[in-house]
Amino acid sequence: MNRSLKIVLMCGLAATVASCGTVKRALPFLDKEDGPKAVATQGERVSILEFEQQLAPSPALSGRDFFVPGPQAVTAWTQPGMNAESETGHVIAAPEFTVAWRRDIGASSDRMSQVMAPPVAADGRIFVMDGEAAVSAVDAASGSVIWKKTVGIGERDAGRRRFGISLGGGSSGGGFGGGVAVADNKVFVASGYRSVTALNAATGEVVWTHETDLPIHNAPTVSGGRVYVIDVDNQLIALDMATGNQNWTYRGITEPARIMRATSVTVSGDTVVAPFSSGQVVALRAANGQPVWEEVLSRTSRTNALSELRDIAGRPVISRGFVYAISQSGVMQSLDIRTGAPRWELPIGGVNAPLPVGDVVYVVSKTGELTVVNRETGQIYWTRDLNDGRIRTEGGWFFGMGKRTVRPSWSGPVLASNRLVLVNSEGQMVAFDPKTGQQTASIDLGSPAYIAPAAYNGALYVVTDDARLISIR
Repeated sequence: MNRSLKIVLMCGLAATVASCGTVKRALPFLDKEDGPKAVATQGERVSILEFEQQLAPSPALSGRDFFVPGPQAVTAWTQPGMNAESETGHVIAAPEFTVAWRRDIGASSDRMSQVMAPPVAADGRIFVMDGEAAVSAVDAASGSVIWKKTVGIGERDAGRRRFGISLGGGSSGGGFGGGVAVADNKVFVASGYRSVTALNAATGEVVWTHETDLPIHNAPTVSGGRVYVIDVDNQLIALDMATGNQNWTYRGITEPARIMRATSVTVSGDTVVAPFSSGQVVALRAANGQPVWEEVLSRTSRTNALSELRDIAGRPVISRGFVYAISQSGVMQSLDIRTGAPRWELPIGGVNAPLPVGDVVYVVSKTGELTVVNRETGQIYWTRDLNDGRIRTEGGWFFGMGKRTVRPSWSGPVLASNRLVLVNSEGQMVAFDPKTGQQTASIDLGSPAYIAPAAYNGALYVVTDDARLISIR
């Protein structure tokens, strides 16, 4: 099951058996009704589980090319989305598309912990966090670990944690989640253990720690001398980067249901754009936290129960004066950063950050559909089903019941050296042609990956679910 959507659907076995035609035919004694039976007529069968609105390429764009700029060198990837605006563009990275090295960074995902933090990089080092809030500084060239520091959990609690005893870190009792960012020779760490910590980037020593009332499952953003985090109660907290003192807070609408992704706020100048699990996108003044505008990305579907989860799990991206944001419930919008007015809207649900670059915006839906959108009009050039040929069926323990369809989940994309690169829950890194969507290369990572790659000094770095950092050259 997709780790991002851990929702358990339960139904009674008796009701299932009573309504299952396959079982009735196999066990005719179950059918005791008399009289004529209703029989479906011949004709076209349409699944009620399809999206109510379908994406389709625009006839006006058929056969038309679009501009994508050439790749640029990346000498720092300091935030989960490269920079405070999360605008990565086209980067020079992994032209050979081969594995350079693999490094174990600590605790993998399990029932008590989750590897969620995107890697960041600066000054020849990659900074990563494992499933137990242990932060490592890794040499970017060789993969050797320079230092390692566990934050937000003491030795006594660490022992309890290893024996599966709840620490009260979140709704599930674990301290999972959070992320890292680097700036001003400090590594800023947010964790599910109710803390934000600044570490010395060279040594890993603690500079300051700010205790929070609730766990933090998203990654921090650093900009303009402030560190921004959002706790699980949808409270945005702005901290002083030098001291860790609280500058201001803003509370969104409380929403307990959320997607397990380390999203983060984006900042452009004096405007902070914050995504909340309630589906809100709120723009605030960086100086004092005063709201400027608000938009709710929510669409309830009569045929999709997951649309009730309105979480904006992918980072909003700021590019050319517009905010590109997507919600899990099925709304993607381009918003004017000054006013919040929508320029266009599409019925796409996703948990990854959109990728605006050149004339277009690349986006991957939660069902694994890669779509290329004209950034000015919202018209669609083309779509590609990334899961074509990858969907399989598992289970089937009693007359075919218990079967489930396994659909890989995708994270990304990153446009690197003329390849559109994504990773998936099947343990693959896959490259696609950015103009046509055709697959051009793939790498076996050896473990599921739910975190988009980061680019730095000509390489791509990805963290897998078993807590391995992999360098792709």
